[in-house]
Amino acid sequence: MIAALFVDRNGAYANLPDVTVWDKDRDARLYAGPWPAVAHPPCARWCRLAGLVEARYGHKRGDDGGCFASALQSVRTWGGVIEHPAYSDAFAAHGLSAPRGAWQRSTCGGWVCHVEQGRYGHPAKKATWLYAYGASELPSLDWSTKPATECKVWVSYCGNHNRGGEQRRRISKAAASATPDAFRDVLIGIARSAARRCA
Repeated sequence: MIAALFVDRNGAYANLPDVTVWDKDRDARLYAGPWPAVAHPPCARWCRLAGLVEARYGHKRGDDGGCFASALQSVRTWGGVIEHPAYSDAFAAHGLSAPRGAWQRSTCGGWVCHVEQGRYGHPAKKATWLYAYGASELPSLDWSTKPATECKVWVSYCGNHNRGGEQRRRISKAAASATPDAFRDVLIGIARSAARRCA
């Protein structure tokens, strides 16, 4: 079994064999094992716009209700992987190395990398940071960078400057946060590798 934490109950992990879904209603912060996890903790308080949101609306930067800390504890206890937007402040706040490309060893014994979900079927670039812990093997991913001009859509206003005359549309929050099936399968594979190591 694999635990999918902080995910949409109707999203990419729904109805998969050997995957138990922990959505908002189930409260993934309460996950207590025993299976390796694929965690997608909320990113709104950690992303590049978090400071602007704090200044405008008062939502304190980093105040995610303990979601990222819980995901980190789950992955370090049971093995697995965390997915978060590239340049997430959560990495530095929790002592994780900032990745610069392919897998790099982090100071805590885990591994970090920078990869674009656009290479796995997402309509936008969607640069992503991964943190893996306890995996017996890490996959070789598509490390290439997609030029912004090749992206079909903008994920959001965050880090996506729409120059005059560009016609690319902006996608909804739900579509932006969705995980492509091919990328989901990579993450599940990392978690399963951790399960094999612990077996």
